Amino acid sequence: MLKKIALVMMLILPMGVFAQDLKFGHINAQEIITVMPEFTKAQNDLKTLEKQYTDDLQRTQEEFNKKYQEFQQAVDSLPANIAERRQKELEDMMTRQNQFRQEAMQALDKAQNDMLAPIYKKLDDAIKAVGQAEGVVYIFDLARTNIPYVDETKSINLTAKVKTQLGIK
Repeated sequence: MLKKIALVMMLILPMGVFAQDLKFGHINAQEIITVMPEFTKAQNDLKTLEKQYTDDLQRTQEEFNKKYQEFQQAVDSLPANIAERRQKELEDMMTRQNQFRQEAMQALDKAQNDMLAPIYKKLDDAIKAVGQAEGVVYIFDLARTNIPYVDETKSINLTAKVKTQLGIK
């Protein structure tokens, strides 16, 4: 008899767990992030940094073009050893410019990651706080994940509450 009660309890108990009313939420992180003041500042800082690199690259490209044109105009009148030396200088200049372009791209990527990481952490912390306060099991981010279907009548849109948690109107 005790075994039958234990068996019935083992069968009924899990059904009770699954019968609980599970709440799910969803947000659109892109909608939130784009209105965060920190994000706007980071975007402006990145644009400024990108412009600095672009200006430097443009300046070195103009310098290279000027030297190349001078070389093209004078190549026939130059002794072979001087022409070779100037050609080598142009090749070195081009190599340095390509190396600088790669380093600039890497530096921009690193700066972007460094600036955006704390912003995404702040967003994630706000999402966690709202999730706990609302008692949801899971919050889907419709902007960061490819979810083919969300029944928004059974999932709570928490975007506005996350904005409020972040102090955004």
